[in-house]
Amino acid sequence: MVCPVVGATMAVVRDCFAVVHLDVERLLAEWRWLCPHPMTLVARNAFGDLFLRDESGKVFQLDVSAGKFAEVARSEAEFHALVQDPAGQEEWIAASAARASAERGLDPDENQCIAFSTPLVFVEARAAKPYIVDIYEGVSFLGDLHRQLSDVPDGAKARLKVGPAPSESSD
Repeated sequence: MVCPVVGATMAVVRDCFAVVHLDVERLLAEWRWLCPHPMTLVARNAFGDLFLRDESGKVFQLDVSAGKFAEVARSEAEFHALVQDPAGQEEWIAASAARASAERGLDPDENQCIAFSTPLVFVEARAAKPYIVDIYEGVSFLGDLHRQLSDVPDGAKARLKVGPAPSESSD
């Protein structure tokens, strides 16, 4: 008999690799300022973080909450091995957070992810409420937000103004 927690964790890990139906170009459209090279989608977690393989085979994590892009494995096989380990499941897949969210009724399907009412990049996000969002909308919104914040020093105050994007002039 499989322990319910172990079985649930294995389901979370298995589900993170079910990405063949997702359009990587659409997911990365608002992140090309940070991730300009051709990438193949390898996995994703319940919170919208993407795991991408470059042409040399290295695997990178696009942490959509923090707006960071970093190498996590030298190969896809190494990445698969990392997420079989309980520590890797927590670090990369956020398995216990995904399970806890599912227990509270937040169980995204293959085209959704968990987002927060205030993006986690903001200090005020400590009281943010999680909700389910279309993965393309959630990942795109955060890519645009992080692009706009990319020149703001860590710890600096930023004012969030929601409105239409300023039109780009074609001088």
